Amino acid sequence: MTAKPKPLPLFLGIDTGGTYTDAVLWSESGSPRGRVLAKAKALTTRHDLAVGISGAVDAVLQKAGTNPAAIKLVSMSTTLATNALVEGQGGRVALVMIGFSETDLARDGLKTALGTDPVVFCPGGHDVHGNAAKLDLSGLEAALPELGGSVSGFAVCAYFATRNPAHEIAARELIREKTGLPVTASHELSAKLGGPRRALTTLLNARLISMIDRLVAATEGFLEARKIAAPLMVVRGDGALVSAAFARQRPIETILSGPAASLVGARHMTGLDDAVVSDIGGTTTDVAVLDSGRPRLDPEGATVGGFRTMVEAVAMRTYGLGGDSEVALEEGALNPKILLGPRRLVPLALAGMVHGEAVMVELERQLRAPNSGRMDGRFAVRTGVPERLAAGLTGAEAKLYDLIGATPLPLDRLLTSNAQNATLNRLVSRGLVHISGFTPSDAAHVLGKQANWDAAPARLGAELFARKRDGRGQAIAATPEAVSERVLVTLTRWSAEYILETAFAEDGLDGAATVAHALVQRAVDSHPGIARLSVALDRPVIGLGASAPLHYAGLPPLIGNGCIVPDDTDVANALGAVVGQVRVSAEARVSQPMEGLFRLASGESVRDFTDEAAAVAAAEADVRAIAAKRAKDAGTDSAEIEVATEFNVSTVESQRMFIEAHVVAVASGRPRIAV
Repeated sequence: MTAKPKPLPLFLGIDTGGTYTDAVLWSESGSPRGRVLAKAKALTTRHDLAVGISGAVDAVLQKAGTNPAAIKLVSMSTTLATNALVEGQGGRVALVMIGFSETDLARDGLKTALGTDPVVFCPGGHDVHGNAAKLDLSGLEAALPELGGSVSGFAVCAYFATRNPAHEIAARELIREKTGLPVTASHELSAKLGGPRRALTTLLNARLISMIDRLVAATEGFLEARKIAAPLMVVRGDGALVSAAFARQRPIETILSGPAASLVGARHMTGLDDAVVSDIGGTTTDVAVLDSGRPRLDPEGATVGGFRTMVEAVAMRTYGLGGDSEVALEEGALNPKILLGPRRLVPLALAGMVHGEAVMVELERQLRAPNSGRMDGRFAVRTGVPERLAAGLTGAEAKLYDLIGATPLPLDRLLTSNAQNATLNRLVSRGLVHISGFTPSDAAHVLGKQANWDAAPARLGAELFARKRDGRGQAIAATPEAVSERVLVTLTRWSAEYILETAFAEDGLDGAATVAHALVQRAVDSHPGIARLSVALDRPVIGLGASAPLHYAGLPPLIGNGCIVPDDTDVANALGAVVGQVRVSAEARVSQPMEGLFRLASGESVRDFTDEAAAVAAAEADVRAIAAKRAKDAGTDSAEIEVATEFNVSTVESQRMFIEAHVVAVASGRPRIAV
């Protein structure tokens, strides 16, 4: 009797985005790139992320009719760390600076990032060759009793710790012994020089530890409740996977996790190694480049929330253009252009679906007026955040806020002066009020290209917008369909400009935005002018996002290459989270502090050799061993390790002079799965 073949393991991918949490159930069977068995979305619940995660995952399990026990790996990408840094959130931490002075806080935004958190300066540190200054931790030890009860963790950065981490290790062990709180040392996160920026990266990491820990704990609790006994992985900002335990210790590395996962998903779905990836959402468009199957990384380190870190992450350019972008009209022009974004509005189609007659009645009233008004088709509605978040409003802000409720209120009834308009904008920026108005999503509903909300208020909004006047006093469009078509064409055109701008910037060209605009302008003009200009990308575009099939259909003639929109483009992040690979690295340096002495700094050890070849061989062995251990800790048992050595030498009177050797090991492999 032939034995039944064992079922292939199932993989669960999760992405916690700003608006939606996505879930995907994927199997390696079905095609060379596997098969998506089910996918689902649920609103992200920021007050308790586990609620949104459970909503999306339970829907996926129900759709697939799958026994949760069949899931052998769970992987997630998240915007939690990115959003926290952008919004200035995180735990209160103490920064310990060894060998630095107070003036160093002014560099690389460190003082701004520190805010009111405490900092302790201690004598010590090392020079470029790893030679130690005298360490004195007595000031730190004296401060620990008070700090231990007022901070959630510590960040430790010592001068030239990348050449010798001994003083960071001493401070780390003292803090752990006296307080038991989490400690992040800068040499654990980066081997790059630049003390203040390394301190900044360490500070931000320490702030995020408790936040990522809560996310991982909530996810693990949910998986346990559903009897899913599978390893949990997290996507880093460079697209690689690491274990949840690894991410708990180095949460800073999860910044830009979501965009990185979308690039991994794009490559997996298309099989393309070289492409420009453009991901359009409701609020923004993110554009990045795939080279040789991997995302291009930002060589200077990821910038998030205005802070330049030392974290390797995707080189992503973000633009305020999406399906829910504000549609406006250029002022003061004879032939005014349609303008989009960067502000997001609640589409009229969505507001009408939720609030019904309250929206329709007001739109119809405005249409009955003999002339169009500046505030036609615009509403204000409270966002529903807790009342405590409205603390500290000025008198004018509080008065206006009291007039706005849970039902959309038309702006032409709400506002009586331009000053009030500025006040309303401040309420919007604080997250207390949403503005609803005409958007590209509404235009798509008018043209029958989108049907998930209510098309009736969208059509009325388009009709009101079409009545707006140009510089000659003529209506800008004859019908709501005509103005809607114009809006969608503008969105596609702007998308092309942003894609070209990203390509030019990646090529190091100045004035990228101006050139991109000129090229797309010539491509769509019926009379292109005396100078003939054309441009073509050297690789296709991969369009991601639920609205990509609509908005990117007209891209090819504008970018000079094809545009591929995969079938599962709406859940690219969640899919990218589950199909990626573990990838970690380790570095070592061999320097020559004096002739005939070769100093190896690798991991947390420093050793001296009298022979260059022996020192370099030891460095290569060290990084291989460190990378293998990190790969195992990060979640793979099948890592392949590559080691590369770069020498910095000079020639003096025909004699080779050794300066430094930089040795890097990279370990990569698929994550381990449950048996």
